[in-house]
Amino acid sequence: MKDQTTPKQSRRDNNKRLPLLCKLLYLGAAVSAILYFVFTKSAGFSDWFNANVSLWGRRLLSYLTVWIPFSLAEGLLLLIPVALVALILIAKRSYCDSWKNAGNFLLRLGSILCVVLILFVWNFAPGYYGTTLDRKLGLERRKVSAEELYKTSVLLVTELNQLSDELLFPGEKGSSVMPYSYGEMNRKLMDAYDRYTATHTFPDHFYSRVKPVMLSEPMSYTHITGVYTFFTGEANVNVNFPDYCIPYTAAHELAHQRGVAREDEANMIAFLVCMESDDPYIRYSALLNVYEYLASALYSADKELYQAVSGQLSDEIVQEEIAYSVFFDQYRENIAADISEATNNAYLQSQGAPEGTRSYNMVVDLTVAYYRDRLQ
Repeated sequence: MKDQTTPKQSRRDNNKRLPLLCKLLYLGAAVSAILYFVFTKSAGFSDWFNANVSLWGRRLLSYLTVWIPFSLAEGLLLLIPVALVALILIAKRSYCDSWKNAGNFLLRLGSILCVVLILFVWNFAPGYYGTTLDRKLGLERRKVSAEELYKTSVLLVTELNQLSDELLFPGEKGSSVMPYSYGEMNRKLMDAYDRYTATHTFPDHFYSRVKPVMLSEPMSYTHITGVYTFFTGEANVNVNFPDYCIPYTAAHELAHQRGVAREDEANMIAFLVCMESDDPYIRYSALLNVYEYLASALYSADKELYQAVSGQLSDEIVQEEIAYSVFFDQYRENIAADISEATNNAYLQSQGAPEGTRSYNMVVDLTVAYYRDRLQ
């Protein structure tokens, strides 16, 4: 007897069955959810997993994408509208003849989210719940006084003024200029990470490359200076911001790529790594960015002390700060920034940081703790 099943009927029968791969991905997501719960309960296990399991996943993703000359994550983001149209057409043609098939299609789409969840939990999540950086570095982290903020700021200003004599501040805007390409900056940051990790067991280190974002100018409206995309393993940097922001931001995203998940800790590792560099512009970038965090905290704590320390900045650095303010004014107030802030705040709070986006500013406590022995 001949088979009377038509190709269309056969396709519909296949649509009713969830592929084995999708089932395995849902199983993997369930295991990942349990693993994530264990992370939240055990800092020791999180440390072990981050150092012995997650690092291999981060390295693998980085090795797979580092040779792509552009940001794969940015490319995927730009393809989302095309993918949505294609999915709608596929669903309409093959999965909308019954509620069962429609549900099957949604389950197949859900398996894509399972991939994202698995990559996040296995490669990045333990960094949020491991031992804090102050304990790893042997620092005494406590509430800082206005006097400590002032003295630490003075130390940074002294180093900044010394470095400013070695830098270029051309043009009418008064901004400094990074005297080399992004590729050369990346090499210098790799060298700095080599030096830092030679004497520290955390974080992990391997060769990678920071990727400039092609749509950096539109990205500036979100106030995002850089982002580590854990699902592609890439450290991406917004290169529309003034030059002095870029090396420090790059070092920050590279810290995420190496398993430093908390924002204040990524800021601190970026600072410590940059200060290992033999390049004056790399160190200048770190000093000025961290000084800005300290100055903001000092302004809130004691405006007179803030005025005293800001008055010690060299004319070149004052012009740098003025130029940055003028630059940022065009992006300061907009809906995209509000949405970005709210989204990032909610994400960070969901990862055990009740301070949300304010956790970036907590690098102030770490910096003061680092310099405390020199404040006496």
